[in-house]
Amino acid sequence: MIPLIAVVGFETPYWHLPRIWIPLILLWIPLLLLSPLLLLVLAVASIATGIGFWKSIAVFWGILCSLPGTDVRVTVDHKNVVVRIL
Repeated sequence: MIPLIAVVGFETPYWHLPRIWIPLILLWIPLLLLSPLLLLVLAVASIATGIGFWKSIAVFWGILCSLPGTDVRVTVDHKNVVVRIL
């Protein structure tokens, strides 16, 4: 399943911003419009690397479908950034 929502949160010792829910469906619309260009880039990359075109599409789709469940947490000097992809 493709990712649909990303949750982003920022925290510091002095203030806390509520978590921001970003609907990723807004990113899928431009991706669909640019899909012919993306397929062309994948074709050129597969020719340059010697990997089959359909194999490169399968790898790209596998990476895309594995994004849900990604949880990235960065902490520096008691400042936190949390990004979760649902």
